[in-house]
Amino acid sequence: MLVSWLNMKLRDQYDSLDRLCDDLDLDREAILATVASNDYYYDKTNNQMKQK
Repeated sequence: MLVSWLNMKLRDQYDSLDRLCDDLDLDREAILATVASNDYYYDKTNNQMKQK
């Protein structure tokens, strides 16, 4: 569910994970660790979380 929410925000409102985290006061490293523990990673080129 987190990945879906992140991808929706990245697609519709933010041009990068950094901007999303800055705007919503989120811990970027914690997000990356959480998605990584579920076999996802942030693809900067496509600005989305993808499954490994």
